[in-house]
Amino acid sequence: MSKWNRPVWFLSVIIMSVVLAGAFELVTPPRVVFSQSSSSDGETALLRQVYAKVNPSVVSINVRLAVSNQAGIAPSQGNPNAGQAFEEAAGSGFVYDTSGHIVTNAHVVQGATNVEVTFSDETIMRAKIIGIDLDSDLAVIQVIGDTSKYAPVALGDSDAVSVGDRAIAIGNPFEKAGTMTQGIVSGLHRSVSGLQPAGGTSTYTIPDALQTDAALNPGNSGGPLLNSNGEVIGVNEQIESQVRQSSGVSFAISSNLVKLVIPALLKDGKVQHSYLGISSAGLDLDIDDALNVPENTRGVYVLAVQPGSPAAKVGLKGAQQGNNTDAVPTGGDVILAIDGQPIVHADDLTSYVFMKTTPGQTIKLTILRNGKQQDLTATLAARPNE
Repeated sequence: MSKWNRPVWFLSVIIMSVVLAGAFELVTPPRVVFSQSSSSDGETALLRQVYAKVNPSVVSINVRLAVSNQAGIAPSQGNPNAGQAFEEAAGSGFVYDTSGHIVTNAHVVQGATNVEVTFSDETIMRAKIIGIDLDSDLAVIQVIGDTSKYAPVALGDSDAVSVGDRAIAIGNPFEKAGTMTQGIVSGLHRSVSGLQPAGGTSTYTIPDALQTDAALNPGNSGGPLLNSNGEVIGVNEQIESQVRQSSGVSFAISSNLVKLVIPALLKDGKVQHSYLGISSAGLDLDIDDALNVPENTRGVYVLAVQPGSPAAKVGLKGAQQGNNTDAVPTGGDVILAIDGQPIVHADDLTSYVFMKTTPGQTIKLTILRNGKQQDLTATLAARPNE
């Protein structure tokens, strides 16, 4: 099976469909380093400490989503929402600050008409959506009520994470609130699919996701992936599975991406991401042969260029498919570096543009065209909303 067709499931869970007869209303703590012991008792103590510290600030999120009225029930004159069909869904989130803001996944609350947040002490509060960013699958909501007793969860540095580090997840899988699982960070710099806007056709890639073998299941979406110090290193987002439940390959949006996106959502309710406008692939030996470049050349092969995009305006060339549909398409540029940073994998280019640039910024692309190296200067634009 092609890597592009592997089944991937977001971790929010649809609970049930109902027909409603009426309408519904809608200080970061100090860093604590826990001592670690090689004994099982030491590991148990560490996990208990992390759970005691963080679980009070992890929430269960329940939302109602309006769906088409398949039953064909006419609204009553007194209540226009009578007979309106709804679905209920559940996910997770965590306290971000002392103002009642909660971080979760965009796909948990996208399209929600009603949002309720339940804390570990069974306190339930309604919440409003502050901002959603489909391109990173991150969202921030704000509970309506006093949250002063719930401490914000500290954000760690996802760039400091290594494969083999402990990974601890707390969340609401299958509506089992306060569930903790653990494993390791099993991969770094993974790319996962973002969300498609309503009525749109484009789905962008989210870079720098963390891969973990910690058991994650539907309902874990939006909950924290933690290190041994109880710091968030990622926001649990999706699993790769044939059966829509944990298979040991799960992904979390990196905490450093959270640090970029959430402040912008709090300020403006939206985020503008840089856009180059190409589809690309990493080089392999077949492409090297087709382009007549030395084997194991490192770079990104431009497959297509979006018309009117910054890439098109600067003259980047995409590959042209020949008469032989089995042959590697030729004629495309190879991007070797961006702003002097070597590009080894296709994900490197996506990550650089996503994490280190802003719309309107000028970048230098070092490319290989017809065997000759040259530099192009491109001015990035904001991603189109389509």
